[in-house]
Amino acid sequence: MIKFPVYNLKGEKVKEIELSEKVFGAKRNDALLHQVFVSQYANRRQVLAHTKDRAERAGSGIKPWRQKGTGRARVGSVRTPIWRKGGIVFGPTKDRNFKKDVPKKMGQKALAVVLSSKVKDAELFLVDSLAMKEAKTKIMSETIKNLKIKGSILIGFSAKEKEAKRASRNLPKVLNMEAKDLNVFDLLNHKNLLMSEEGAKILEKKFEAKKEKIKS
Repeated sequence: MIKFPVYNLKGEKVKEIELSEKVFGAKRNDALLHQVFVSQYANRRQVLAHTKDRAERAGSGIKPWRQKGTGRARVGSVRTPIWRKGGIVFGPTKDRNFKKDVPKKMGQKALAVVLSSKVKDAELFLVDSLAMKEAKTKIMSETIKNLKIKGSILIGFSAKEKEAKRASRNLPKVLNMEAKDLNVFDLLNHKNLLMSEEGAKILEKKFEAKKEKIKS
């Protein structure tokens, strides 16, 4: 088990808790992180560029002129790709698929590797609770200053800490989500991770539940 300090919202050390080595003490694995990061990035990619082929172009399907006797080159449709306003032959289409599948075990292990790197690099900050009576941005901003967090921040909340989620959504360089939804892509794109003690326990339970499913 790993002993880790827990602070309150004023930045004062309250106690120490034990974190699971399987979740927060995994060995570094850059190749695995790269593979999972690329797959999650590809799965988020939206296909926007789309060009119309000759079947999608507007225009008459009638032959512009007769086949022979006019002295001009033969043509069958005004939507031919070699004509202006005709269809595009090799342009990008919305039918492209960039999605990549990653085995669940690999995704779970990669998440543990990222969380462990946050612990080793002193980029993980745990507080006793993120629950707030009022959802005010000023309170969350002061909390970040009290904890002396510098750089971009990913905040992981529990279901009971929704007020704090509302309080942090307008802060610059801050992204918030539920602790159970933390992923490799967002963790690597943010320098620091801020969670409550309950959020850390949610992650540990999530890993235990997945292992039981895999065994069964």
